Amino acid sequence: MLASAPNSFAVLPPPDGGYAGGNTAEGQNALLSLTTGTFNTAVGFRSLAGDTSGSFNTALGAGTLALNMAGSNNTAIGQSALFQNTIGHDNTASGVGALRNNTIGSVNVANGVNALQRNLTGSANTAIGVQALLSNTGGNDNTAVGRDALSSNTRGGSNTAIGEEALVENTTGEANTATGAAALRFNTTGGNNTAMGLTALSSNTTGFQNTAVGGSSGNGITEGHGNTAIGFGAGASQTTGNNNVYIGTVGVFGIPGENNTCYIGSIFGQTSPSGVPVVINSNNKLGTATSSKRFKENIKPMDKESGALFSLKPVAFRYKKEIDVQGIPQFGLVAEDVEKVNPDLVVRDKDGNPYTVRYDAVNAMLLNEFLKEHRKVEKQETTISQLRSTVVQQQRDLQATVAQLTTRLDEQAAQMQKVSAQLAAANRSGSGLEVSRQAPQMVSTNQ
Repeated sequence: MLASAPNSFAVLPPPDGGYAGGNTAEGQNALLSLTTGTFNTAVGFRSLAGDTSGSFNTALGAGTLALNMAGSNNTAIGQSALFQNTIGHDNTASGVGALRNNTIGSVNVANGVNALQRNLTGSANTAIGVQALLSNTGGNDNTAVGRDALSSNTRGGSNTAIGEEALVENTTGEANTATGAAALRFNTTGGNNTAMGLTALSSNTTGFQNTAVGGSSGNGITEGHGNTAIGFGAGASQTTGNNNVYIGTVGVFGIPGENNTCYIGSIFGQTSPSGVPVVINSNNKLGTATSSKRFKENIKPMDKESGALFSLKPVAFRYKKEIDVQGIPQFGLVAEDVEKVNPDLVVRDKDGNPYTVRYDAVNAMLLNEFLKEHRKVEKQETTISQLRSTVVQQQRDLQATVAQLTTRLDEQAAQMQKVSAQLAAANRSGSGLEVSRQAPQMVSTNQ
């Protein structure tokens, strides 16, 4: 063995075994340029050949870390892994061509043939699988697990792709999460999307802030944003619509291009006898209206406030075609008209414009008017009942009076018949019987 200059280990033939400074080299031109670097391990043709001051590097395979100069704590296993790395540090590459073009990128992990092969400056990336993050050059904080996962990504950052061809077409899109084979497959520049399930959001290209959970969920969305699809096939018919919500697996596919809609499966046709109606405010908050006294204050009778109902104008109408294609006849009130009568009966949108009518309040006012009329009817019925009793008593009194008069008239008639009989008998006999000439006395009825 020939002596070499201090801190220079480029000797011919190369020594078999270890060098000073904890370095180990085995193979032609392995650790060829080393000067001050320590604790490096190079096994293979030109492995760590350009390293001068880098330390704690491990290179196993021909051309591994071949151009590294000062980068430290790198591990390269496989032909040409981390081949062009110069000063990048804390990288791990396992597989032929893994992180091959990396120069200054650091804290990357590539496990698989050509994983992160074209990375130049990107850092904190993890690629596990054949050609995972293949085209990444400057994107940071990406995680790709699966064959071709994020393989087209160039500068997009903070993406997570788990599954074969997940986010495979993504180039510069950022903050996407795809879990499942072909999830977000065609996404290119869309960002902040989350897809979980086989082919979830697979057609999305530039859409952003979409969330799809379930196999084939949201897989028709291309450019829409702000959509949420939960359940197998949920929202599958949506394309370019925005801010829609689809929950369920049956009948919640949506309509292409619609906006700001909400579908929830397994609700229609279900009965909840002990439940309460669900309401929503302009901030999209779901809730229920309570009637318990413990939640109320300033309680007082409605009195005349419900009189405003008599100024309302019920109408028949149909919704516009973009709302109801079938044009089903509807019946109700117009919010703008109701606002003129009583502004408190109107629900407003986020801009303060009349949106709908508080039909529950209208019903309460109707109840108040009904009760007012009911009390009037009850009072009238009481008066009528009293009048009826008076009339009945008067009828009874009249009947009694008529009966008395009838009896007296019968008595008078009998007396008259008796006198008439006596006169007739006297006339027939001619006896000269002196009949009293005194006329019959009429009995007064005014008693």
